[in-house]
Amino acid sequence: MTTVEPVTILSVKECWDRLASTALGRLVTSVDGEPEIFPVNFVVQRRTVLFRTAEGTKLVSTAINNHVLFEADDHDAVKGWSVIVKGAAHMLRTSEEIEEAERAQLLPWIATLKLHWVRVVPESITGRRFQFGPEPSREFTFA
Repeated sequence: MTTVEPVTILSVKECWDRLASTALGRLVTSVDGEPEIFPVNFVVQRRTVLFRTAEGTKLVSTAINNHVLFEADDHDAVKGWSVIVKGAAHMLRTSEEIEEAERAQLLPWIATLKLHWVRVVPESITGRRFQFGPEPSREFTFA
């Protein structure tokens, strides 16, 4: 009988493959010295995370404190995964950067204007795969 490990580490390639397979993630940043988390729809482009945003807290926080975390995950009834990107968020400003981003065809999910592009350039990427199952039985040892 083969035992499946409940948690396994994903390779860098597997992390990027998992990120590219989903469209909703969470941007973690700091606002006024406090952690904040924002759901964003995104795409993977050239091993970076690309999203659009409107004016507001998310945009300002990435401009002031560009050190961010980005997390995405998915699951079904028997397994799941989670990937975390630690990196720097950069607002795209040049016409070349914006033209490249527009080729990703990332559309807003809600009916708002999202005129600003942000790219998270990774410093590191880590991921885990989870195999769900019952909690193992506990062994109690009394001395």
